[in-house]
Amino acid sequence: MSAYQKMLVAIDLTEEAPQVLEKAKAVCSAHGAELVLVHVVEPVGYAYGGDIPMDLTELQDQLDKAAREELGKYGDQYGVAKDQQIVTVGRPESEIHRLAKEHNADLVIVGSHGRKGFQLLLGSTANGVLHGTECDVLAVRIH
Repeated sequence: MSAYQKMLVAIDLTEEAPQVLEKAKAVCSAHGAELVLVHVVEPVGYAYGGDIPMDLTELQDQLDKAAREELGKYGDQYGVAKDQQIVTVGRPESEIHRLAKEHNADLVIVGSHGRKGFQLLLGSTANGVLHGTECDVLAVRIH
């Protein structure tokens, strides 16, 4: 029996996502594990501190739709079934923690950018995921 049965890979839909997905697919194949592909869309109100006196629902819906389409392309390219592709709205760290529990993931895979100081090894999202996830976390170094 493999150490990992279900892996959750969280990507940000940038041009760097394939680096994370390539590593995730390799680890997944090596363990014969199931892969769940996740993208978290931050609420539009977060960018403005929630202080905008207007309805941002339509904009949020457009962002969600675009994210689903883009995640679907990655899912198709990397052989992840539609029912294992998840787009959700919220704070990335919190949503990744919730989804890892909900899907009984035993490994979470995220990308990590190099930073200065304390964030040298992990970006803020990867660091937040590491410190709140109950399963193992693999931070893939983004070049």
